[in-house]
Amino acid sequence: MVTSTGSRRGDLAADGGVITAIETDLSGPAATAAAVIEATGMLVLPGVVDVHTHTRVANDEEPDRFFQDSVAAAFGGTTSFLSFNNPGTGSSPLAERSLVAGLREWRTATDGDSAIDYGLSLSISGHAVDPLRDLPATIDAGVATSKAFMVFDFRLSDQALFDAMRRMGEHHGMLQVHCEDPVLLDAGVAAALQQGNVLPRYHATTRPPYVEAVATARALAFARATDAPVHVVHLSSAAALDEVRRAKAAAVRVTAETCPHYLVLTEERYDDPDPVTCACFVISPPLRSAADRDALWAGLADGSLDLVATDHVPDRRAVEKARAAEGVPFDRISNGAPGIETMLTLLYSTGVATGRITLERMVELLATTPARRFGLAPKGALEVGRDADIVIFDPTARRTIRASDLHHTSDYTPYEGLEVRGAIRDVLVRGTPVIEGGAFVGTRGYGAFVERGSIAG
Repeated sequence: MVTSTGSRRGDLAADGGVITAIETDLSGPAATAAAVIEATGMLVLPGVVDVHTHTRVANDEEPDRFFQDSVAAAFGGTTSFLSFNNPGTGSSPLAERSLVAGLREWRTATDGDSAIDYGLSLSISGHAVDPLRDLPATIDAGVATSKAFMVFDFRLSDQALFDAMRRMGEHHGMLQVHCEDPVLLDAGVAAALQQGNVLPRYHATTRPPYVEAVATARALAFARATDAPVHVVHLSSAAALDEVRRAKAAAVRVTAETCPHYLVLTEERYDDPDPVTCACFVISPPLRSAADRDALWAGLADGSLDLVATDHVPDRRAVEKARAAEGVPFDRISNGAPGIETMLTLLYSTGVATGRITLERMVELLATTPARRFGLAPKGALEVGRDADIVIFDPTARRTIRASDLHHTSDYTPYEGLEVRGAIRDVLVRGTPVIEGGAFVGTRGYGAFVERGSIAG
């Protein structure tokens, strides 16, 4: 059994959805238990808590898409996930204008639809009538975090970003920030398009690391001035990581995440001559150099980076990315890539198995810290009294990642053909099996909406 502070052999008992005992030997109670799961030779881990997904809600054309991605998450060892309701996930124009309306709409759309526990982080749109007015009410309703974008057409202005950060902090919430500088980015994109550089590879060249670093520094200066907690999402570069380190040294209340694609893939993917294949890696921020990748691993190991999340976007090669084949310029290609099912195996295979991080640090990055930082108090650890969200993981397994073997709503994976170590065998959510022997045994609607408490730190 693995926790963030250590590992030991033993037995675990659960009843009523929570962990009731962890002992060296529970063979006595096991003799009369309703069910016993044998896990000799396996790793018993707390369920992954994925705090960054853009999972799309059901609609008339695709009524199963939210449910299907929740099942994919379970196959990947995730037992709780948070979604955003930004444009493109199925939210209405009304949701952009009012956070309260967006919360109500999203709760209605997802109720009874998830196989695992789930929650919401609202997107604060610059199109809102009053972006800050509803923040206290949404925090009181159990949505302790919201996200602001510094880029895209629904970005917040610097003043609104500063005010949102302060308002969230005053009400014991936390703002998540997408850090890219709009002036630098817009200028780079405009120059590329003017020169006729419209292919997907120019998505990356117009977003160099300093565009991310400058924005990260500014957002963290706002956090320092407001003394509010802030979370930097999908950090991708050594330059931006340096800004996080400086802020932490100055006692800014910041945490930062990176994503598996930045830890596994590099900017070489943009050299692919096929525009659709290249578009499959149009992600914001873009993939970086091998040196940036190595810097991120070092940041995970030394604590400068606090957690890993997927930034899952269920785009499809045949739909959203296919527009690249029509010559649509890179700035009009949907940003994002799928990853909701592959995070745990990737972190184990490319991190633990290679010696970059310890097994305990992996658990801290994927479960314990996300749960603590995002107000999911019952989640994230194998401890008596916590939810019995449990993953039984086979560290000896070998497999090759193939899109055809995955269960998400995308039709591709960025990791196609990657050979990995480790596989999820069983997954329990609040003590109930959802994945058993590598097969889905859960129920649509079993997953509960998690109302989250105050953000500390």
